[in-house]
Amino acid sequence: MFGRILIVDDESAARVALATLLRREGFEVAEARDGTSALAHCTSFRPDLVLLDVLMPDLSGLEVCRRIKATPETRLTPVVLITGLSDTHDRIEGINAGADDFLSKPIDFNELLARTRSLLRLKQFTDELEHAEVVLFSLAKSIEARDPYTHGHCDRLSEMSASLGERLGLAEEEIKALRRAGIVHDIGKVVVPDSILLKPGALSTEETEIMRKHPVVGEEICSPLKTFRLVLPIIRHHHERHDGSGYPDGLRGSEIPVTAAILQLADVYDALTTNRPYRRASAPAEGLQIMYEECARGWWNRTLLDQFVEMLGSHDAHRGVFSRGRGAAP
Repeated sequence: MFGRILIVDDESAARVALATLLRREGFEVAEARDGTSALAHCTSFRPDLVLLDVLMPDLSGLEVCRRIKATPETRLTPVVLITGLSDTHDRIEGINAGADDFLSKPIDFNELLARTRSLLRLKQFTDELEHAEVVLFSLAKSIEARDPYTHGHCDRLSEMSASLGERLGLAEEEIKALRRAGIVHDIGKVVVPDSILLKPGALSTEETEIMRKHPVVGEEICSPLKTFRLVLPIIRHHHERHDGSGYPDGLRGSEIPVTAAILQLADVYDALTTNRPYRRASAPAEGLQIMYEECARGWWNRTLLDQFVEMLGSHDAHRGVFSRGRGAAP
């Protein structure tokens, strides 16, 4: 097994000894003598594993670990804290900083090698998962590119959905799922021919049936990824309606996952306020008025729609437009 390992220690002798032993085992090794240069190496060297001494003069190993784990590009890089401290409190501090493992001084090389190989296997698995996600995102973007009218649609949905999720106080994992779902929610349209996807007029019954398969196909495409566990219900149910008239499962009310209902509102709003082959874009206020009228028919969740409008910063500016007297649901 090969991998890039960054050794961070202000003691030159200890650093060189570790580097020599690891290079003999076939690993690519870089060295840093302080926390500042360690963080720079994380960007330039892109290690698969960081062996990090806790006690250093400028930035402590704990602080370096926190920064590595707080940076999106390096947060999944395993960090092993090397310490002569054995107090439980010190170990807890390391765990809170995000450390993946610990080694005590003096270091047993066989133990170091076993832990290194174990963490590198885990990193390889994580990289494969990330690569699979990148492939799915690329596929989703290529599908979006088939329709010039939907340029930027996925990014807008990702941002609007996550913002509404944050406003509603959803868990961090649910907000992450909304960001991902915004990109891949229509990935199932890979099975929809351009003649249907780009048709300027109304779809026939047969064409509608083909189009309505895309949420299920999208769920099937993404289902092998366990990291998409919270994304799958959003993909499948983002065309359900509050009154049960949506598809593919005819869910109604609270049966619809709140994350799916959130993404659906963003999807509808974006569709109404951008040009499409079958209709010119509505102004934002007009699009929201249409959504309130649809809400009165039972299609959307009124409470969520109110929150969505406030999230857009439009509620106060258009208070008269959204009055109950204009057909909004009570």
